[in-house]
Amino acid sequence: MPPRVSFDAETLLFLALSFLAIIVCSSDGPQLAVAQSSNNNSATTIPVNVGVIVDLETWVGKMGLSCVNLSISNFYSSNPSYKTRLILNVRDSKEEEVAAAAAALDLIKNKQVHAIIGPQSSVQADFIIDIGNKSHVPIISFSATSPFLSSIRSPYFIRAAQNDSSQVNAISAVVQAFGWREAVLIYVDNEFGEGIIPSLTDALEEVDTRVPYRSLIPPLATDNQIGQELYKLMTMQTRVFIVHMLPTLGSRLFAKAKEAGMMGRGYVWILTSGITDLLNSVDSSVVANSMQGVLGIKTYVPDTRNLDNFVAQWKKKFQQENPSVLSPPLNIFGYYAYDAARALAMAVEEMGTVNFSFEILNTLTDATDLDTIGVSQNGEKLLQELANITFMGLTGNFSLVDGQLESLVFQIVNINGNAARGIGFWTLENGLLRDLNPSDTSKYSTSKGNLGTIIWPGDSTSVPKGWEFPMTGKSLKILVPVKDGFNQFVTVTRDPTTNISKVTGYCIDIFHAVIEKLPYALTYELIPFALPNGSSAGSYNDMIDQVYYQNYDAVVGDTTILANRSLYVEFTLPYTESGVAMLVPYKDNKSKNAWVFLKPLTWDLWVTIGCFFVFIALVVWILEHRINEDFRGPVTHQVGTSLWFSFSTMVFAQRERAFSNLTRFVVIVWVFVVLILTQSYTASLSSLLVVQNSQPTIADVHQLLNSGERVGYLYGTFVHEMLKQMKFDDYRLVSYKSVEECDVLLSKGSSKGGIAAAIDEVPNIKLVLSQYCNKYIMIPTFKTAGFGFVFPKGSPLVPDISRAILNVTEGPNMTKIEKAWFTSETNCLDSTPSISSNSLGLDSFWGLFLIAGVVALLALLIYMVMFVKRNWHVISSSSASLRQKIVALGRRFYERDINSYTFREGRFRDRSMDDGIHEHADVEISENTNFPLSPSSNSSQIYNVLTNEQGTPSAEQGLPNHVDEGCHKIASTVELTNLTKRGTCLDNLRC
Repeated sequence: MPPRVSFDAETLLFLALSFLAIIVCSSDGPQLAVAQSSNNNSATTIPVNVGVIVDLETWVGKMGLSCVNLSISNFYSSNPSYKTRLILNVRDSKEEEVAAAAAALDLIKNKQVHAIIGPQSSVQADFIIDIGNKSHVPIISFSATSPFLSSIRSPYFIRAAQNDSSQVNAISAVVQAFGWREAVLIYVDNEFGEGIIPSLTDALEEVDTRVPYRSLIPPLATDNQIGQELYKLMTMQTRVFIVHMLPTLGSRLFAKAKEAGMMGRGYVWILTSGITDLLNSVDSSVVANSMQGVLGIKTYVPDTRNLDNFVAQWKKKFQQENPSVLSPPLNIFGYYAYDAARALAMAVEEMGTVNFSFEILNTLTDATDLDTIGVSQNGEKLLQELANITFMGLTGNFSLVDGQLESLVFQIVNINGNAARGIGFWTLENGLLRDLNPSDTSKYSTSKGNLGTIIWPGDSTSVPKGWEFPMTGKSLKILVPVKDGFNQFVTVTRDPTTNISKVTGYCIDIFHAVIEKLPYALTYELIPFALPNGSSAGSYNDMIDQVYYQNYDAVVGDTTILANRSLYVEFTLPYTESGVAMLVPYKDNKSKNAWVFLKPLTWDLWVTIGCFFVFIALVVWILEHRINEDFRGPVTHQVGTSLWFSFSTMVFAQRERAFSNLTRFVVIVWVFVVLILTQSYTASLSSLLVVQNSQPTIADVHQLLNSGERVGYLYGTFVHEMLKQMKFDDYRLVSYKSVEECDVLLSKGSSKGGIAAAIDEVPNIKLVLSQYCNKYIMIPTFKTAGFGFVFPKGSPLVPDISRAILNVTEGPNMTKIEKAWFTSETNCLDSTPSISSNSLGLDSFWGLFLIAGVVALLALLIYMVMFVKRNWHVISSSSASLRQKIVALGRRFYERDINSYTFREGRFRDRSMDDGIHEHADVEISENTNFPLSPSSNSSQIYNVLTNEQGTPSAEQGLPNHVDEGCHKIASTVELTNLTKRGTCLDNLRC
């Protein structure tokens, strides 16, 4: 931002002298504009002096003064009871900054004005602001729009207009909507023109639009100077121009642009509100002949009845005062002047009947005019009242925010014919809109579909691309790398007789195809990056730096950017995967030891499987031992059977039957788990024993760095610098220039003068593997950009090149180009290994074990609930102690379940054979127990009373001794009578 003018000693002296000149120039006396009032009220009103500084020689000055007078007259006519009256003291600044400052001194010192409306220009306002700050007199400008004039820096400056910087987002939204990547700024070389540039540049950069050039036009530039600047712009590629200046200079600029042929097809001109808001003051012939197709940002003024009434009233009054002026134009600054005067009148009235006075701080005889200027006693209060004023003005809601009007809406216009035609709007909340009542207000839009039809320069409806190559015969200069090996990508062949280089290769063929796909003709020249003797002129970064310094336009070839990536745009081509990889020899790592069968599973999975086999065996025994003879007998038999049953599920060879439904449910789920485990184990073991699982001699770059072995890299690439940054010593780095040389170095190994590994870009590594894939393996190391084209960021070619590359890579020519330069795929295994372990871990199967465990525990819970419920009479017995109850319940748990159908089937089969024995046993029991037998009693109850599982008397039943003895005799008799039936007679006893 340029420094503001300070009032040093010389300036003060000059202002003092100029003050006398102003007095002389105002020989007709001060122009007083006093609001008319009735004689009845004149004695009770308080006059308040207000200054007005305008350029009466300009139309804006005349119009502004006329609007101020009309505003004051209308305000007091509609409010005759108000106690204050503004008295306007007018001064002509004569379009000079010093004259404006002298006028302000005169008004404050001699007229003691309490506010000044004006000045007209931003440059004049910059001079007057300091005077207002010193005297506490508010400076209210209706036309000074430069962002450099800030109320934050100058609290007594009020901008009753919109800040120029408020429109920059609307301009950037239009540029973004049409995808233009460059724009040239053309502006007047003064404070008005420079004020918007910083914020406008920032807004364009936010939408990825670069400003390659700024064109400054002097305020008093001659036609020759304007023509020279326009010719300079014609030699550039950019065809999007944003113009910020006043109409007097702007009309001359467009007239010269028309003469230079810059208003035809392909050109884009965008006007700021500096010209668009005052377009009706531009010569209609210039608009019709030299500004057709121009876009503009215009301050939006809603069409209201109040505005229409004002326009009609003002035109009538102005023509009465100036009968020689026909159809006087009225613009936005007239509206601002009208609202500013009304706001000031309202603020003064709100202050009430205070004493409007000045205090002289310095009364020395040798003091300057600036020293004796005085300080308004009500300036600060007047500022507060102005900040609180709100009303519906001519341009909408009048409300000062940070000392200036709010800017919420701008209109986008297109100049066709003699006027500007509205094509849309821009708002702070919604961006570009077709109208101000959109259906969707949820998001910010920069879509060109929200704008109406645009007629561009040259009477064209096609959107200009925003750039083109100057018609000077210049062609693109494209750099290509020079190297000895890996010629499939780029090969430079030099003819020694003609000294002409021929460039071929995979990348070059794609570049030719891309240029053919562009929608316009483009001439280019492929230039090898070589010394006069044909050798390479430097590294890849050296070559790319030539683009940065604008010596060349682009780089094509097997090129990857290492530094300054933010300055370039890189296009990655197919087949050229991005990244840096390490190439190392194979290490045969087949598993041939005796314990290889344990490797498919990790140790924690083995332990978990073993524990679950034992757990399932325990669950099956608990569920089956009371009803299944296969799970009864001695303890060792029961344990062995249970474990056998569980482990045999691995081969599905279990022969024991499961009688309980709960057992069957548990076994079904467990068999499913075992099936998945065995299948996974088989697949993993097959991979270890059958599939060749070769491992690299070096697993990663960190192992290589710590090993101290030598490393290879392709000569001339950025990999050398990258390895040095990774702390590889120089003596360990060995360069190679071809595929064959890389193979020789790797075959020797580091101990025999070769290398242990080669680190290079993935496309180069793939070329080596295409010939030696059975010997080496590739290990990805770092991600980088792939091979391709490099253009400077912001180049207008970038969008078109990007689309053309997409068309080429998806077309049929891509396959032909690849087949022409690369061999077909071999039968080698995938050369990108998986270095991770092949063993299966618990993390892959914990869900299965969780399901099996939950099912087993659920089955146990259901079984225990059913068992306790069936034997509740044992628990509820009040005669036994807790220990006796637990022991009795445990024995019940260990005994056979005689009620089970598996035992009842045997009893019913033997029933017809043992009728005599039943009768004899019934009689003996009745006699010895002293209680009658019930026909409905179950045989299991008698068995439980008489014996335990081993056939011994059950003393814990709480029965008399003689009953136990009788039962023992009966049981012994039954067993002797039918010994071959293993106690079946007793099982079939019926009370």
